[in-house]
Amino acid sequence: MAKKFPIRPANPGRICWGCERYCPADSLQCGNGSVATPHPSELFGDDWMNWGLDGRDLAEPPLAPDTVAE
Repeated sequence: MAKKFPIRPANPGRICWGCERYCPADSLQCGNGSVATPHPSELFGDDWMNWGLDGRDLAEPPLAPDTVAE
């Protein structure tokens, strides 16, 4: 069973987020290369859950099913 992925970890730079082992950044066990995989909050900022493929833009309401975008 996979571990739950933390949304806002306290110190994301101390852990490799490349697999479900969450190894210390200086002691990788999975052979994921020589560099730790950063947490999404390190790459995209604290609001990383609010945008992207699953993100929702609150400023733009969804189109009605019968509306065609021009």
